[in-house]
Amino acid sequence: MAASTALLTDRYELTMVDAALRDGTAHRRCVFELFGRRLPGARRFGVVAGTGRLLSLIRDFRFGDEELRFLRDEKVVDASTLDFLEGYQFTGSVTGYREGELYFPGSPILTIEGTFAEAVVLETLALSVLNHDSAIATAAARMSIAAGDRPLAEMGSRRAGESSAVAAARAAYITGFSATSNLEAGRRWGIPTMGTAAHAWTLLHDTEEDAFRAQIEALGAGTTLLVDTYDIHQGVQTAIRVAGTGLGGVRIDSGDLPTVAAEVRAQLDELGATGTRITVTSDLDEYAIAALAASPVDSYGVGTSVVTGSGTPTAGMVYKLVARQDSDGGWVGVAKASTDKASKGGRKAAFRTLDAGTATSELIVVSDGFEALDTASAHPDSRALQVQLVVDGEPDAAYEGPDGVEAARAHHSRVREELPVRGLALSRSDPAIPTVYADAE
Repeated sequence: MAASTALLTDRYELTMVDAALRDGTAHRRCVFELFGRRLPGARRFGVVAGTGRLLSLIRDFRFGDEELRFLRDEKVVDASTLDFLEGYQFTGSVTGYREGELYFPGSPILTIEGTFAEAVVLETLALSVLNHDSAIATAAARMSIAAGDRPLAEMGSRRAGESSAVAAARAAYITGFSATSNLEAGRRWGIPTMGTAAHAWTLLHDTEEDAFRAQIEALGAGTTLLVDTYDIHQGVQTAIRVAGTGLGGVRIDSGDLPTVAAEVRAQLDELGATGTRITVTSDLDEYAIAALAASPVDSYGVGTSVVTGSGTPTAGMVYKLVARQDSDGGWVGVAKASTDKASKGGRKAAFRTLDAGTATSELIVVSDGFEALDTASAHPDSRALQVQLVVDGEPDAAYEGPDGVEAARAHHSRVREELPVRGLALSRSDPAIPTVYADAE
């Protein structure tokens, strides 16, 4: 049995359930929405990531003996609420943007429908997953745009928490990275893994040449040798002398990378190793990668920047109640009106309007009540953005596991082609397309 995820939540979720069970509102049908008010870092688009992980975590959101014992010992809720939680299972529905989809301010990324008691407790879990993974995915997408056709490898596990590192590798792969150094990410999500040796390997041996010979004996001449432990020029000479001109690659992890890469390429070519590839690492981000566009670099390894969202470690999404049943059973839209934190009530259908395949706006059609939402047929020049993710409490397995990751990666590759040219720029600016609201007819 999978470990319970039920305590991956905030205490006030359960105290609200406790109070709602007392006053009779716990079983009111509600609609919650997960969205972002703005794009952090003044970026031009965001990328939805973490959806497949979240669906599996919702499936395991059950209160077992250990969870109930903790809540009882800590006096978080009363005995009747403990009885309710013992039988808890989410039975509602979730619709939302596909993983890998682009999003913009106000996009209804997830819509969760169910009773108040069963839907409100998912807030913290949903936000912790999507805020983290979407921030990583957005940064990784920008790096992928900057890299163009050159491969990117994620190698930032040592700069993140152990579980966050696995999630980060997954998010980066969805948005354009081709491999990860993290073996658990490879096992769990089917992501290709890579890696050869660190500076410690060279320092272990009496000479750099001894280290290179041992690595080639173990991994073959197609390996990549790290040539900057001591002197880069000498390291390249030694690498080719030991491996021959068929050496797979060299890695550079320090120095003025554009200058060093040009010098190494010239040296490799002079030695006859014209097919030996150059990989650069060393604290790269999207701006450093863009600055290397004209350099003779074949691939990039990115660590700290990608697993921390390149300066934007959270997507800033929120989870708000937008519609509920009233005491008479009728549906009403509700919204928060706080300054700078207002939300927009009502259920929503979302569409990406297109002109000759290029996105022109994020169209969000709002329904005050619970009548049928607009469908794609009502907006022929648009692409519908929402899909059914959970039906009657059962997640769609097509979005989970390694197959879900591959589907998200393919979807992201397709939809990124819809961005207008201005959306590909790395500079701070307004969103690439505007968000437009319309009332349902």
